[in-house]
Amino acid sequence: MKSESLWYIFINASLINNFVLAYFLGICPFLGVSGKMETATKMGGAVTFVMIISSMCAYGIHSLLIAVNA
Repeated sequence: MKSESLWYIFINASLINNFVLAYFLGICPFLGVSGKMETATKMGGAVTFVMIISSMCAYGIHSLLIAVNA
């Protein structure tokens, strides 16, 4: 087995398909802002902002890769 494929499996298992990490990232904001409506609204705005910016960056990278036929 090549070392690149082992490295890919390690990264895939530890970061991409890690259900414990996904569970923690999903529950942590809920527990942090579930006390007050004001903090929940701010957290919702922050999540929306991050999703918009990350989507724009991903679109730009995707378009660049398509343009160079990667």
